[in-house]
Amino acid sequence: MHKPFAVLAVAAVLSSTCAFAADLPASEAPIAAAPVVEDTGRIFDEARFGVLTSVDSSDLNGEDGAFVTGMLLFDPWSHMEAAGWDRLLRPRIHVGGTIATEGEANQVYAGFSWTANVTDRFFLELGFGGTLHDGDLDIDDGGNGPKLGCRALFHEYVAAGFNVTDRWSVIAHLEHSSHANLCDGPNNGLSRGGVMVGYKF
Repeated sequence: MHKPFAVLAVAAVLSSTCAFAADLPASEAPIAAAPVVEDTGRIFDEARFGVLTSVDSSDLNGEDGAFVTGMLLFDPWSHMEAAGWDRLLRPRIHVGGTIATEGEANQVYAGFSWTANVTDRFFLELGFGGTLHDGDLDIDDGGNGPKLGCRALFHEYVAAGFNVTDRWSVIAHLEHSSHANLCDGPNNGLSRGGVMVGYKF
């Protein structure tokens, strides 16, 4: 006797529930999370260190001993991510120094560097800038090393490197410093070459 009443009651409850649900506002679409930008806090892009020796054995230009050298490279314009001709406009910045082991000219230098990746492992590099040194300026200075004319010189280098891993590389390095006859005095120049090891941060 109560069965029809129970069926009607259940139907009424279901009907009211559906109507209530229809009146609810549509749920908003989930908001996509903002991409996380990794802040590496990196200042230096790469560090290099190595040993050079004089590559000019003439009486006027030859230097004795070895030269301990180090270089830091910065990449403020994303040179390593650029492609094609755009890479020429976005060089890395380098600063470095060379210490003589037998009393020859010590140097500090800075400039711009351009790197060309020939393959995933092999690369070529060119650098150009300026240097300050403490070597002999004129013949009257009495030393046996090159006579350099003035304290400030142009400094350029070429390099060929091999990436051993994603971070470590071995680099053949050849550099030259002179004033291109833009100041008075001799212009024997400094020509050095050797091997450097690089570490990318």
